[in-house]
Amino acid sequence: MPFLHSGMAFFISTFSILMKDLLKPEVQQFIKAHEKDDPVTLILKHKEVHGVSIKLIAAQITARQKAKTKLPEWYAAQSIIFPPTISMEQCSSEITAKYKASIISGNSVIDLTGGAGVDTYYLSKSFEKATYIEQNEELASITSDNLRSLGATNIVCKNDKAENFLKHTSKVDVIYLDPARRDEHAQRVFRFGDCEPNVTEILPDLMARANTVLIKASPMLDIESSVQDLRFVQEIHIVSVENECKEVLYLLRQPEIDNPVIHTVNIRKNGERQRFSFHRSSEMNATAEYGLPDKFLYEPNSAILKAGAFKSIAQAYNIKKLHAHTHLYTSSAENTDFPGRRFRIIDVVPYNKKTVAAYLPGKKANVSARNFPDEVQVIKKKLGLKDGGNLYLFAFTDKEENKRIAITQRP
Repeated sequence: MPFLHSGMAFFISTFSILMKDLLKPEVQQFIKAHEKDDPVTLILKHKEVHGVSIKLIAAQITARQKAKTKLPEWYAAQSIIFPPTISMEQCSSEITAKYKASIISGNSVIDLTGGAGVDTYYLSKSFEKATYIEQNEELASITSDNLRSLGATNIVCKNDKAENFLKHTSKVDVIYLDPARRDEHAQRVFRFGDCEPNVTEILPDLMARANTVLIKASPMLDIESSVQDLRFVQEIHIVSVENECKEVLYLLRQPEIDNPVIHTVNIRKNGERQRFSFHRSSEMNATAEYGLPDKFLYEPNSAILKAGAFKSIAQAYNIKKLHAHTHLYTSSAENTDFPGRRFRIIDVVPYNKKTVAAYLPGKKANVSARNFPDEVQVIKKKLGLKDGGNLYLFAFTDKEENKRIAITQRP
């Protein structure tokens, strides 16, 4: 749920007043006919369309452009009014919302920070009844209508502050919250104590009112400090989509423990889910074998890297790590089940333009760097390379502290 500064509150109020006008068939037809157009250009060409401000229409077009890939079900639905841009940016994607719905279920769930209602909608499919809470009256009204248009019949929508509602609600199976990560100046914050609501302050009420509490956090937030702040963390779910880390979810239940299980998942376009799970204590006690590059090179997906499973992954897949701080791995036999990218090594050469150039007559390659003094852009400049081609170059430090370039290709 994004923080609503005064300008946004006015914008949403205007939205509420003109909602029926935005849903006029002729206005919706204009929005869909121009959804590929540049909204700024439309604003310059029109003042209003069928009596509706072009700025509001342009905002809908911007939102639809984003929703086409982020929220395809909402994009395809009729009679949907999309919330302001910042709400569209902050809300979960359809893919990540469905993942949340796959890890919790029961009779009753409360979404304390409802916002655009995306998480509420998909969570409701795993529960008999769901309650949506949103402190902004206009946003709550818009979302209530949207949820009705989507056919969600088991969701009750309420306009209230999370803290107020929590003090008077009965116990439920699950409480979910995605605290706002912007302060009163619309600046980004990450720690739970700086978010709204302040999770650390309401933690006792959360644990008293639900058997399970699920909290969404920014991937920027440190996992170790979060476990200490939240105390009751039983599971941590780190969710990536197409190798981009999107969310970190903390699942809380009684009693307090200090060794939660960490689940990593990378969801691919074809729906495949790369999974790897481990306990914090397992990673602390694991040992990784180190080796020089062999026939195959492995790069863990972003969820595993965020989780810090650097030794556990080597042990689980019987592969060798290239260096304590180089999170690349190698083996002589290909491991096709590895949860990440894998490559066949063509050669490993010194960090030298002339040596590398011998393998790249077209001067094109896909370049990555791990535990290396130069950034990717610097490496490409020094080696005279442009992006593209079928070869993948990994700049890394090996176990003997040598700076090397692994020239690889997809198997």
